[in-house]
Amino acid sequence: MSYDTSMRRWILHLDMDAFFASVEQLDRPDLRGRPVVVGGLGPRGVVSTASYEARAFGVHSALPMVKARVLCPQATFLPPRFDRYAEVAGQVRAILASYSPLVEPLSLDEAFVDLTGTERLHGPPEATAQRVHLRIKSEVNLPCSVGLAGNKLLAKLASEAAKPGGVRILRPEDVEGFLAPLAVDRLWGVGPSTARKLADRGVYTVGDLRQLDASVLHSWLGPAQGAHLWRLARGLDDSSVVPAREAKSISQEVTYPEDLVLEEQVVAEVRRLADLVASRLATECLLGSTVRIKIRWSNFTTRTRQVHLPEPTDHPLLIADEAVALLDRGDLQVESGIRLLGVGVADLVPATFRPVHLFAAEELGEALRAVRSKHGPRSLTLGLSHGQRANR
Repeated sequence: MSYDTSMRRWILHLDMDAFFASVEQLDRPDLRGRPVVVGGLGPRGVVSTASYEARAFGVHSALPMVKARVLCPQATFLPPRFDRYAEVAGQVRAILASYSPLVEPLSLDEAFVDLTGTERLHGPPEATAQRVHLRIKSEVNLPCSVGLAGNKLLAKLASEAAKPGGVRILRPEDVEGFLAPLAVDRLWGVGPSTARKLADRGVYTVGDLRQLDASVLHSWLGPAQGAHLWRLARGLDDSSVVPAREAKSISQEVTYPEDLVLEEQVVAEVRRLADLVASRLATECLLGSTVRIKIRWSNFTTRTRQVHLPEPTDHPLLIADEAVALLDRGDLQVESGIRLLGVGVADLVPATFRPVHLFAAEELGEALRAVRSKHGPRSLTLGLSHGQRANR
């Protein structure tokens, strides 16, 4: 065999199936079994997620919403509710964390879990993969696909093969046969340009790629990329599961169907987006010390502004106030029309502690979290602070 069997690593990859649409169908039983499309509803909107019922009509992620409505006019079209999706993602992540401390989130609906060495606590990894799959279905009541293999590359390919709603366990003796028929662009790092270069030389599948010597790939693609693809074609991937990988930044942005032309609209939207970011920080148990905003005008001019806080935080009022303050740096030019706004928090660290802020009472943050936990993420929203009301 050409793959490495000396290290008995076990990596699980979880992918929630049509996650945003599935959450909408969970919350609205009348939508179950019907086509659902989640995304921007205006003329500039794109599809974020389509249920499998909608995918049968050709609707898919990143498709312009206008085209989605033509392909599947009978679908229910909904705006995304990121606060609700983050809440459900937290439930899923808690299940994963109960089997291993090494959980690497890739997005709200996708994560790697390193199960290497967990046999004494949880039994064979193959059985653990099945339990994870069943627990998410029974406890969260959402469909998911699970892949289990000896490394991250193979685990992700296995979960893709398991879709929708299945479990695929890829053992060492199965790797060569599993990889051979796959298109080369299924491998990490093979984009359209590289795929065309390979196709021009008669290489279409991973099996074709495997037949080539490393020296040939080096001459075609360069030493670094050639060596990289030579290894991946043999199912070799040494990359580790890194829990902190997602902890770079968390952001929310919206492209509006009609330009915002009133300053109070812009301020209200920035506070709303900041609140969603804070909610995601709390769900992910993270704190951030850099607040950013992004503004795009109707002529597509785009600017970003940021401020570094003295201490990391997940306090919704503090993040919202800092984001609004960034609007006042320079000329907002709201009369020119604003088509996109974004708020983000960067320089993230685990929330092992929560600093006490002089000008943002922690009781308010705790009250927001408590009310939303009991009554739902949309039960309270942020208004303007007293100072902002006075200034505007």
